[in-house]
Amino acid sequence: MKKIGLLLVLCLAVAAAAAQTDSAPAPVADAPAGTAPTSVTFPFERVQTPTTADLYCAGFISPQLLPNANYVAGGLQTPNTTKFVNGEIIYLSGSGYTVGQQYTVLRELRNPNKHELFNGQDRLLKGLGQPYEEMARVKIVDTRGKMALAEVEFGCDTIVPGDIAVPFVEKSPIAFHSPVRFDRFLPASNKTSGRIVMARDFDSTLGTGMKVYMNVGTNQGVKVGDYFRAVRLYSADLHDEADSLSFKASTAEDTQKNPPAVDPNFLTRTKGAAIHIADLPRRAVGEIVVLSATASTSTGMIVYAPEDVHVGDGVELDEQQ
Repeated sequence: MKKIGLLLVLCLAVAAAAAQTDSAPAPVADAPAGTAPTSVTFPFERVQTPTTADLYCAGFISPQLLPNANYVAGGLQTPNTTKFVNGEIIYLSGSGYTVGQQYTVLRELRNPNKHELFNGQDRLLKGLGQPYEEMARVKIVDTRGKMALAEVEFGCDTIVPGDIAVPFVEKSPIAFHSPVRFDRFLPASNKTSGRIVMARDFDSTLGTGMKVYMNVGTNQGVKVGDYFRAVRLYSADLHDEADSLSFKASTAEDTQKNPPAVDPNFLTRTKGAAIHIADLPRRAVGEIVVLSATASTSTGMIVYAPEDVHVGDGVELDEQQ
C-alpha cells in the first residue's frame, strides 16, 4: 500500500511539473544593452489577439463622409420596437440591393459631451474627418417591395432607424503574437508617431481590449497588424484638471529640513531639491495593434496595458513587435 501511495505522489509531481512547463511563457526578447530587466521596467507583455468581434465592431474615423442614401427605416415591429439586434428583420430604404448581398450598418457619430479630453481635441478631430460606429452586419433576404428586407447576422450594438448601410468588406485577421518584454521607459525615437485622438463610445480612460482612433494612417506607412506603443509624459498631468492637483499637494515630511519643490517651469529657488517635471522620464502605458487604417487615421485595439491608457496619449510605432 505504501508503495502504491509513493507511486501516486510521484505521478502527481511529474504531472504538475509538465503543466508548469506547458504554461511557461514563450521565449522573449532580451532587454536592450545597458539596461537591467526587472518586472517593473520590463514586465512580460502577453498580447491579447483581436477576435472577429474586435475587428468588425471597432469603428473608425473616415476622412470623407460616407454615402447615406441607404439607411435603416424600421423593423418588423415598427413603431413599437425601435432597436434591433441579432436575428431580427430590418427594413432598408434606398436602392441597389440584391438578395444575398451583405451590408455593414454604421452610425454617423457626434459627441454629446462638449468637454475636451485634451487641449485642441475638437479641432484635431474636425480636421481628421467623421467618426463612425460599426453596428452590425446584415444580409438582404427580400427586395420585392419599395424597401429591402435584411436579417441581422452579426450585431455589435443595437441598430436604430437612421443608421446607414454600406456594402460589407471583409477584414484581414490579426496574427497571434507571442509574449515579449515591455520596455516601460523606452526613449523617444524618430519612428512614426502620433496621438490617440478619440476612443470608441467616447471613453476617456482605457484598458486592454478597448478601441482607440489615432491620427496616423497609410500616408505615414501605417498598415493593419502594426503595433504602436502608447506613451505619456508626466507634464501631461499638468494640463489635467484633476491630476494637476496632485502636483500642487505637499509631499514633504515634517522631519525634512529642506523639503523639495515641484516646479514645471525651472523657476524655483529653494534650499531643498527642485523637481522639474520635464526631466521625469517618458513612460510607456500600453501596446496597440492596428485593426484598420485610412489615409490619415487608424483604428487600434489596446492589447496590453500595465496601467490606464488615456485619450490624448502619444503613440509611437513599435518595430520590435
